[in-house]
Amino acid sequence: MTLPKGWAQATVGQMADFITSGSRGWAKYYSDTGDAFIRIQNIKRGGLELDLKDIQHVKPPYGSEGERTKLSSQDILVTITADLGRIALFSEDVKAYVNQHIALVRLNDPSLAPYIARYLSCENGQSQLGLRDRGITRSGLGLDDIGSVEVPLPPAEEQRRIVAKLDALVAHIARAKTELDRVPALADRQRLAILRAGMSGSLTSELSLSGETVNELLVRVPAPPQSRGGREATEKVISGVAGLAVNDPGTSLPPGWRWLPLLRLARQETGHTPSRSRSDYWDGGVPWIGIRDAGAHHGHRISETQQTISEAGLANSSARLLPAGTVCLSRTASVGYVTIMDRSMTTSQDFATWTCSEALLPEYLMYALMAEGEEIKNFGMGSTHTTIYFPEVRAFHIALPPIVEQKEIVRKIELALSATDRLEAEATHVRALLDRLESAIFAKAFRGELVPQDPNDEPASPLLERIRAQRAAAPKPKRGRRASSTDAS
Repeated sequence: MTLPKGWAQATVGQMADFITSGSRGWAKYYSDTGDAFIRIQNIKRGGLELDLKDIQHVKPPYGSEGERTKLSSQDILVTITADLGRIALFSEDVKAYVNQHIALVRLNDPSLAPYIARYLSCENGQSQLGLRDRGITRSGLGLDDIGSVEVPLPPAEEQRRIVAKLDALVAHIARAKTELDRVPALADRQRLAILRAGMSGSLTSELSLSGETVNELLVRVPAPPQSRGGREATEKVISGVAGLAVNDPGTSLPPGWRWLPLLRLARQETGHTPSRSRSDYWDGGVPWIGIRDAGAHHGHRISETQQTISEAGLANSSARLLPAGTVCLSRTASVGYVTIMDRSMTTSQDFATWTCSEALLPEYLMYALMAEGEEIKNFGMGSTHTTIYFPEVRAFHIALPPIVEQKEIVRKIELALSATDRLEAEATHVRALLDRLESAIFAKAFRGELVPQDPNDEPASPLLERIRAQRAAAPKPKRGRRASSTDAS
């Protein structure tokens, strides 16, 4: 690359007094108070500031070997194990040391550190360290890897202008990223609000809908047959937060709605897991819904599963092939995932399933279950691993509107959820654009295109000559790593 006028090329090693790493064995010096001990978790990606909220303190003995890695202002820190290539610039007014997982770069001229640190953290610097797109292509960084990084070096005054401009732009981008990072949580809150608005009747409260009433619907549609056996429904009452409850909670509903048992409106079943020791029971093409499937298709229809069972597995277990349109709720482990079968499928015993009669739309039931949100666990038992047991499942009641209103609620919910999904996708897209913008800004900075050049600035070459002269005149340190002879010209 052709450098702008007044710039020079130099390696980090040519500009460093020494590059070293911390020592092992500091655990014996840990203390509740004392000096700061910088670890990998104190160096975050996306900025050069140290995170000292979770700082470890040490009380090393006087004259300890750790004096070699006692930090000075403007030292550059580089993580060399685990998450490689995180960069920090030490500017804290505290006495601090680094552990063996961090390299310390002390430049001959500390005023170069802000610029060099930013270069090491950018895409070009990370690429020279052997890291691409924040992915690790090596198991660790050596001190020579850091020393060999070539840096396009502007005049000192231009460095300061570049750093100031970068800091201002990156701060703006960081604030925008922070706001965009809030969008997924806000979108989830919006989705829950939409679902609860549907189950409360507020989405259709202004509409004048005519058609079959709930009572007329119940006369026309008989109760579906239920499987025999199993535990009876509980008699206790547990109120939900939206359109579900265990037994009739007696709460008021919009005109024309009724609290009704789900058993009156849908055939309730569960599934089973064929023996894992029988390979002939598996991979036979019969779709079998597990927890991971439900999580991946939460709030949507499912047509393919990660695992299938065979006809033999179906015949030799309590699993049952259920029809398309069956609603599945995970009731153990990850409680609350809901999906609808898009074709005939089976499930594991981790699910409660409902095959709806004509009186209940599967989508309406799915949204009613989803509208409970995390509070659906209130229907279950267990603080660490909640399970909704079948006595509660069989006592589920739903706030049921007429079928015409169910259809309208489902339509409005789906429109609103789609709009929320689009907004979240747009925010994700903009977030990715900001990452690209930040990368482009750094690239412009290190090509000399971010700030104007001043012909009155002293070129970088005299600065490098002074550094070479000072390094040549300085006594060699007894400990630590100086830049190697191959680094110096």
